[in-house]
Amino acid sequence: MTPKQIVAFCLGLPAVTHVVQWEGVSVFKVGGKMFCLFAPEGHSVARLSMKCPPEHYEVLSRSPPFRPAPYLARATWVALDDARALPPATLKAYIARAHGTIAAALPRRRRQELGLGGADVAPRRAKQRKPV
Repeated sequence: MTPKQIVAFCLGLPAVTHVVQWEGVSVFKVGGKMFCLFAPEGHSVARLSMKCPPEHYEVLSRSPPFRPAPYLARATWVALDDARALPPATLKAYIARAHGTIAAALPRRRRQELGLGGADVAPRRAKQRKPV
């Protein structure tokens, strides 16, 4: 995918905001939380970084063309140095999963405010109450 296509796809996801931070890095957020970063060529962060579901991080971060994302690996982020290393449909699926992972972690009220209360976002588990 081209940079313009990546930006357009990210902005097309529900409730996404876009800011430019850190010397030209496009930061895509849902509910104020980052899910994808797209950096200019030659920047200290990878060209494209995204949130990865924690249960997939170990495998995905060691599977080419992915690698642990600089500065964000401890938060289970993966990076691609070349967005063209994956077919467009596959890259879109990974970005959409990053968006869904962050959106699902938002508080229920915030998801509802953003219009994310639908079936495409996994609800949080209710806390178990201890018997009295």
